[in-house]
Amino acid sequence: MKKFEEKTVHTESIYKGKVISLQVDDVSLPDGNTSKRELIKHPGAVAIIAITPEGKMVFVEQYRKALERSVVEIPAGKLEPGEDPEETAKRELEEETGYTTESLEFVTSFSTSPGFADEIVHLYLAKDLKKAEDKLDGDDDEFVELIEASLEEAEEMEREKRIWDAKTAYALLYVKLEGLMS
Repeated sequence: MKKFEEKTVHTESIYKGKVISLQVDDVSLPDGNTSKRELIKHPGAVAIIAITPEGKMVFVEQYRKALERSVVEIPAGKLEPGEDPEETAKRELEEETGYTTESLEFVTSFSTSPGFADEIVHLYLAKDLKKAEDKLDGDDDEFVELIEASLEEAEEMEREKRIWDAKTAYALLYVKLEGLMS
């Protein structure tokens, strides 16, 4: 048994949607007691740290209904069933920003909300960006505005809480610690 492992005794599916599903698990705890866990199942996502030849970081601003406001984020998107994360990253970069790259480097993967969701985000670094000749169309229900910013401008957006999500904050920290932008 893994340390602190909780064994699932029963699972009840509550909702299956386009992006997520919700289930409630009855679990047996390490001390022998039982409890319930409300879990969101997610197919996973990618996020891209994209840096232009001019040394600017690429962001998109979009409305996020869960927050009831617009936020500035690094380009990102959901994995499609069976899709390789690197291919998803290339597709999402082009759909959301109009940029393509031949230089896509895996940075890391991380859990977004392990207390209730199984979503894993795969983070990539994209350099040597080029404007796509025929930009891929984005999702019909997605409206984004492209923002290119210096590290200082991005840090200011973070202080202003325009950048508000963990993946983008993580990306900014990575860029700064690795000295990727001056």
